[in-house]
Amino acid sequence: MTVVTKEHADGDARTSDPAPRQLIVTLFGLYGRAEKNWLSVASLVRLMAELGVDGPAVRSSISRLKRREILLSSRHGTAAGYSMSPLLLDVLAEGDARIFGRRRATVDDGWLLVVFSVPESERENRHALRTVLTRLGFGTAAPGVWIAPGNVEREVRETLERRQLHGYVDIFSGNHVAFGDLRSKVRDWWDLDELTALYAEFIDAYRPILAECSKGGFTPREAFAHYVAMLTMWRRLPYRDPGLPLDLLPEGWNSVVAEELFRELNTALSGHAREHALATIHG
Repeated sequence: MTVVTKEHADGDARTSDPAPRQLIVTLFGLYGRAEKNWLSVASLVRLMAELGVDGPAVRSSISRLKRREILLSSRHGTAAGYSMSPLLLDVLAEGDARIFGRRRATVDDGWLLVVFSVPESERENRHALRTVLTRLGFGTAAPGVWIAPGNVEREVRETLERRQLHGYVDIFSGNHVAFGDLRSKVRDWWDLDELTALYAEFIDAYRPILAECSKGGFTPREAFAHYVAMLTMWRRLPYRDPGLPLDLLPEGWNSVVAEELFRELNTALSGHAREHALATIHG
């Protein structure tokens, strides 16, 4: 079984300068789905050139994505191109809700606990399960016990079923009722220092872009370049942070500023970016 994960699609999620394959996945997610799950080689090369990536790097990255069964070769008439695998389409559909519509949890949502047991003979599925839970933003409460805010239950159930991993898992929901400070435990379960640094990196990179928008904005071509890079950088964060309750996070935690910055940039840039991308695809 091949499992497409965020790491498969994105490469190293800690790298601030997006790799070409990360940008390619963003382009397909933003514009390839609207084009009946297909982009021509020529249009992809043109779009990537406007993101500062040359043709050889594009082709090398596409080859890697094909080997991982993320992109599939496909022709429309005489034009060569690529479509997204069903697994990548699933990942992108899941990502839409996380990236554009995530609701931050509250303490009243409780917690979701996942425990699993996978036979030694099925180590590939054990690795796949751990990867999926990590991608869904789970922390580790104890060895073999994974924890997430209770409001992600439906997403977790559907994802595990779609990946055919549900047979190895038990899921429990409940509240933390005794022993220990919950704020301290959240810091143990998730690496909040790393998340803080990732949010700060995003704020530092894109607060100046929002300031430029307020001064008169960008041309569609400029909006496209900024928007694709911005979204590629942002989309790792809703997976690293599953929407932890603010009451349990450090006071003034910078995720609030980063989330508002993302929403404002999405509103300011997405329309012009799409206009330019479609003109390039159909040009």
